[in-house]
Amino acid sequence: MSFELQPTLTGELLTLRPLRRDDWADLYAVASDPLIWEQHPARERWREPVFRTFFDEALESGGALAAIDRAASRIIGSSRFFGHDPDRRDVEIGWTFLARSHWGGRDNREMKTLMLDHAFRFVDNVLFLVGPDNGVLSWALRDASGPVAIYELPRPDHDISTTFHGRDLFAPAAARLALGESSSSLGPCKLGIVRLSWPQPVRHARGVD
Repeated sequence: MSFELQPTLTGELLTLRPLRRDDWADLYAVASDPLIWEQHPARERWREPVFRTFFDEALESGGALAAIDRAASRIIGSSRFFGHDPDRRDVEIGWTFLARSHWGGRDNREMKTLMLDHAFRFVDNVLFLVGPDNGVLSWALRDASGPVAIYELPRPDHDISTTFHGRDLFAPAAARLALGESSSSLGPCKLGIVRLSWPQPVRHARGVD
């Protein structure tokens, strides 16, 4: 059974469906918020020419999905399946962004859950590239329904920046994987990651805490 890179997946909050060229205006309306990209390595992606390149690459990838808010019937972001390897039985999930109105865990968690449940019908491993072990990934992986392998990237012998780990650590790791190296070659497998607790809202007479 071949991997379906652009399925339509429906959850309680979101529908994920294949990204289309006529989604440009609606998706850029989301992506044009500079604060979405403020902490992202591609900080200029809110600019139209930069996002146009991102959008065109998403269409060409053959694995891009638009995220639709079911209640509002509008696009709120996108994500992507990429690099399916039938021999290694793995696939990558990434290039995800959401409107700031949908930050906070529930939508991103459901998006990743839908994509993981779909992916594990076809593969044994799903790759998420790449991020610091500071707890940020804990919400995305909280409801992972299949095995998740985590590999530590060793610090190289040469000097690296104290702030640009995306360039000095993560980009070389991504390049090695793109050249066909196995994820296990990147470094030792870790038993777990830093996980942050997510406070649950409490409703009371005067509001919500």
